[in-house]
Amino acid sequence: MSEEKSIPIYIALIPVVILISLLSMNVVIYGDDALFGSNQIVLIFSAAIAAALALKFGSSWHDLQEGIVSSIRIAIPAILILLMVGALAGSWLLSGVVPTMIYYGLFILSPGIFLFAAAIISALVSVATGSSWTTSATIGIALMGIGQTLGINPGFIAGAILSGAYFGDKLSPLSDTTNLASGVVGTDLFTHIRYMTITTVPSISIALVIYLLIGFFYPHEGAVSTLEIRSALSNTFNISPVLLLVPAVVIFMIVRKINALPAIFLGAILGGIFALIFQMPLVREIGSAYAGGENAIYIGITQTFFGDIAIVTGNPTLDGLLSSGGMGGMLINVWLIISAMVFGGIMESSGFLKRITTTLIAKATTPGKLVAATAGTCIFTNVSASDQYLSIVVPGRMYADAFEERDLAPQNLSRTLEDAGTVTSVLIPWNTCGAYHASVLGVATLSYAPFTFFCFISPIMTVFVAWMGWKLVFLKDEDAVTDAEAA
Repeated sequence: MSEEKSIPIYIALIPVVILISLLSMNVVIYGDDALFGSNQIVLIFSAAIAAALALKFGSSWHDLQEGIVSSIRIAIPAILILLMVGALAGSWLLSGVVPTMIYYGLFILSPGIFLFAAAIISALVSVATGSSWTTSATIGIALMGIGQTLGINPGFIAGAILSGAYFGDKLSPLSDTTNLASGVVGTDLFTHIRYMTITTVPSISIALVIYLLIGFFYPHEGAVSTLEIRSALSNTFNISPVLLLVPAVVIFMIVRKINALPAIFLGAILGGIFALIFQMPLVREIGSAYAGGENAIYIGITQTFFGDIAIVTGNPTLDGLLSSGGMGGMLINVWLIISAMVFGGIMESSGFLKRITTTLIAKATTPGKLVAATAGTCIFTNVSASDQYLSIVVPGRMYADAFEERDLAPQNLSRTLEDAGTVTSVLIPWNTCGAYHASVLGVATLSYAPFTFFCFISPIMTVFVAWMGWKLVFLKDEDAVTDAEAA
């Protein structure tokens, strides 16, 4: 990017305004179907507008192309995990892992406490694994099935699951975003985690109270007899607690700090093995729909990894849940993520993103305004760059000096990055996180976003606490503590 040719703020904002306007139009015209192509076209079109403007203001096509490639490279791990989760979802369905989790879950969960319990269960799994993505792909899938059989709105269920998952993702020392936020600004990991509790605990407490109130007062229309559901499951699948070893192995691997991709891959393979052991008639039935004879078993297993399968129980409620698109079903979201990263890559490499955020820094004259500007930048980066990691790294690098100049300790910045960057990524349909969770849970991002209370309370809470001046840590205070300890 040429340093001599200054970018006017209104020029930098044009691609974002076009993107948000067209995406809003897509929601009105297409509804949930906007994810199946129209949003991707809008992202590419907006990227083209951004590229044209960037070329006019001094960028070279080589730099823009490198920005696109670099942005997509960041998303490759997310794409691979997304594809592998498609295989895992199919194999866990055919093997009876998910049906078993639903079967036993119906014994202990009732509509009144379900949302509250779902958020807490998801939080515990996420703290243990350090991953909201793993939580969604394991216990999240089962909770979606249980909640829907209890007649609860899928948007409510996904919102509660993701509230708990992102609470754990923020506070777990195993979390990549927690380590990233503390590392980018130079905060000790456990200092960062302790400081986050000031905003995170009140945020999740408010969310849990709301889920309890919804459970007590919201009518759960369409709920069916849990006895009927359990009977249909046991008649179709060989239900066994041994099947729960499969998710237990995956969670154990993540806790042991094994990367999510190989852990989920092993989970998918174990699902296929357990399907052959426990559900052989179903494997044959799936395979026979494509080819009979000796090839039916092979086709049944491979189909569950890559393609569409649907298991018929005779119960309409269950039949709507017991289907999977495998890895192939995730390709539409891979397309969405790549399109979003093209737009984000151009916005960053052109200098447009930096131009917008530096305007905010100039207006941040008090600690409260600085935290508000940082939170706004994190959210804006999630919208424009479409990636959770960039929403932490870019504002973290840009605001570090501003926090230091105002005598604010780095944990003030690292907490804000997580409160506004980590948790809001899941609320944006074209963000890697929003696309991922919508695919895994089978609920459109805009359908669950209004009920993911923790994720939009968190940025409000971090700004409110800073504006009130509560628990702000100043560099002079830390220096005094260090001097006292040295003495």
